[in-house]
Amino acid sequence: MGFIAAQKNDEILEPIIKNSGFWPDIDIADARIAMRIDGTVTSPRLKMALIAAMASANQDLRKYKAKQIGLGFSDLIEVDSDTIDGQNILVGHYIRAVYCLAKANLTERYRDFDSTGDGHNKADQLSDPIEDLNRDARWAIRDLIGSARATVELL
Repeated sequence: MGFIAAQKNDEILEPIIKNSGFWPDIDIADARIAMRIDGTVTSPRLKMALIAAMASANQDLRKYKAKQIGLGFSDLIEVDSDTIDGQNILVGHYIRAVYCLAKANLTERYRDFDSTGDGHNKADQLSDPIEDLNRDARWAIRDLIGSARATVELL
């Protein structure tokens, strides 16, 4: 088993990723801590994954955004919602969707990091967590728009 040196999270100076205005900005350092992403994932790679995740979530939520802007809300935080621990629940759903999409993206590329047989075996073991992360992202988006998490149809 190899050793991988990683920087401590408090040693990494990472910026905020500015979003489109309606959606909340994303703090790279917060994402790193919340999703347990260590220093082996470089800051530029994490930023790239978060930007891709933000673009994906924003695209999935474009109709919701248009509806809310039509109702007079210029920012997601203004949309009426309960709060938990001082945070607007809708903002929490958005951030969770972005973090899960980014972590799934990074995890899918695990083979890039170690192309040995052991690395491939580890990557194969990660398929369930990737599916779980993508599911959690879909659920967060559905929770944000107030839609059911599953559609059940009797045949």
